[in-house]
Amino acid sequence: MTDWAAWTRGRGRVLAGVAVVTALLLSFHGSVPNGVGGLGSLLESFLPWLGVVVVVLLVLALVRRSALALLALLLPVAAWTHLFGALLLPAPEPGPGDLVVVQHNVSDENTDPEGTARALARAEPDLVALEELVPPALDGYAKALAPDYPHRVVRGTVGLWSKYPLTGSRPLDIKPRGIEEEWERGLRAVAHTPRGAVAVLVAHLPSVRVGPSGLASSRRDESARLLGDALAGEELRRVVLLGDLNGTVDDRALAPLTDSLNVAERGLALSFPAGFPLARIDQVMARGGTVGALRTLPATGSDHLPVVARVIWD
Repeated sequence: MTDWAAWTRGRGRVLAGVAVVTALLLSFHGSVPNGVGGLGSLLESFLPWLGVVVVVLLVLALVRRSALALLALLLPVAAWTHLFGALLLPAPEPGPGDLVVVQHNVSDENTDPEGTARALARAEPDLVALEELVPPALDGYAKALAPDYPHRVVRGTVGLWSKYPLTGSRPLDIKPRGIEEEWERGLRAVAHTPRGAVAVLVAHLPSVRVGPSGLASSRRDESARLLGDALAGEELRRVVLLGDLNGTVDDRALAPLTDSLNVAERGLALSFPAGFPLARIDQVMARGGTVGALRTLPATGSDHLPVVARVIWD
């Protein structure tokens, strides 16, 4: 049998079928139901990783010498490229009026707050948003950041440090029902930048859990809706949201935020867990501008990686 005949005979039907299913999941992930174990949100949390499935299928198709499977693979490749390809492109050139921000869940078990703060400051951001601030460590962050960031607001376990004056600070009510203990994980302040006033929101949404029954995310989802309500009521045109949202921008549960805010146009920037990042749950979003590039910084004493982004105003 000729080599061409070996490639074109009907082998690789299973691989081709898996490729088609992968393409359907990428293209129509919003149609996967969420009612059973949060399956839709679970898929969307790790959606970029379907690209690994495509690579494995490619290797198997070559081993099997299946033209049918290779042809079918064009479908998930096109779908993945449409969804995530732009994130891999080079970042746009920085402009003089851009706002550089750092977002980091520093972990309440971080044993080196001052070292973490100095590492964040080396990225030379204009704003630094931190979550999981606890009283024993707060002084360390404040001391290390004070020379370059004289303006700060701390509400509960979230904080914002700024090179520019901050006014109008207040807590954000994003506490879901059923939490009885003290719980303050959101703030809003106005940063007076050279390009004008910017409403800055810092939030830490509740964690999600993956167990035998699927994804447990009801508190996170409710908190996201409350944060969406706060955004809808924000009067300033320019807004930046910084936070550990415990969800990816593809997760439908964050639609109250992603429907009204722009997300990063460049950079996958997987941020959690720090040892082997699987998802970007630390987010920078903006209104009145675009998040032109987003990248991670080196690991600190946290289980999250810091992310740094450049916001380009309209």
